[in-house]
Amino acid sequence: MCQINTDPMKSQVGFLDVSVPPDFVPEDTSGDVMVPEGGTVKLTCRARGQPEPHVQWRREDGEDIVVKEPAGQRMGVSSYQGEVLKLWKISRTEMGAYMCIASNGVPPTVSKRIMVNVHFHPVIHVPNQLVGAPLGTDVTLECNVEAYPKSINYWVRDTGEMVISSTKHDVRVESKSVFHVKMTVIIRNLQKDDVGSYRCIAKNSLGEVESNIRLYEIPGPTRVYGLSLDEEDYNEVFGSAEDEQDEEISNSVMERSKFSTVETPSRANYVDNQSMPSSKETDSSSDFSSSRSSLVFTAVLLLFSCRTLI
Repeated sequence: MCQINTDPMKSQVGFLDVSVPPDFVPEDTSGDVMVPEGGTVKLTCRARGQPEPHVQWRREDGEDIVVKEPAGQRMGVSSYQGEVLKLWKISRTEMGAYMCIASNGVPPTVSKRIMVNVHFHPVIHVPNQLVGAPLGTDVTLECNVEAYPKSINYWVRDTGEMVISSTKHDVRVESKSVFHVKMTVIIRNLQKDDVGSYRCIAKNSLGEVESNIRLYEIPGPTRVYGLSLDEEDYNEVFGSAEDEQDEEISNSVMERSKFSTVETPSRANYVDNQSMPSSKETDSSSDFSSSRSSLVFTAVLLLFSCRTLI
């Protein structure tokens, strides 16, 4: 208040409002926590400032926060308002980083990252417990493991031999999330001695679990080789239609010759008689030649007469 000692006295009152950006109270704010699956966890984020800050919760990965309604139902929300966040019957899917954000309109806004770890014993999911492949091919066996703390994962054959990466086997472990990994083994050039049972094993501080995959041989596809021959090669191998026709004619001639060589008791006399033409046959042949010459002469005369008339 400002006062002036005059007559009459004058005074004026002024108000000073000091703004303070938000800040967390360390002793009243939670740190990283670990909780067993199915348990309940309470996260606290206490902030101070002027004006009084508002506290909001979000998940770092953008997933919904699962909260419990007054009626007892669980529901997912993108954000939660309040200094205290309770997670009921927490599951492995709720594992991750939770962001506590405090703001009061006075910059800067502050945030704190709290990691919630849900620990549970290993669990194995096997897509195919019976795998078949033809010999000579590459085959892949797969196991999906969920565990936290992270598990030690490896493959063992039914003989007790551990499967490790080599020219024969390619062992891989691919991380899918904080608690989920996919373990695979690729068996190259499958042979009969590769057939059998393979066990994928996972163990952590909370327990050990294994699953069995049976690998068996299936008959490979029958290979059909095509034979392509040009006409010349085909005729050389199988023969042509002309060759077959000539062969048939040759066989026919040979067949006739075979029968023609069969002689009867009177064949010698018949040959002698045929080799010497009779006088009657000779006269007939002369008459035929004379008639033919006469016809040719007549035709020449007719042709000459036609040309003269033209």
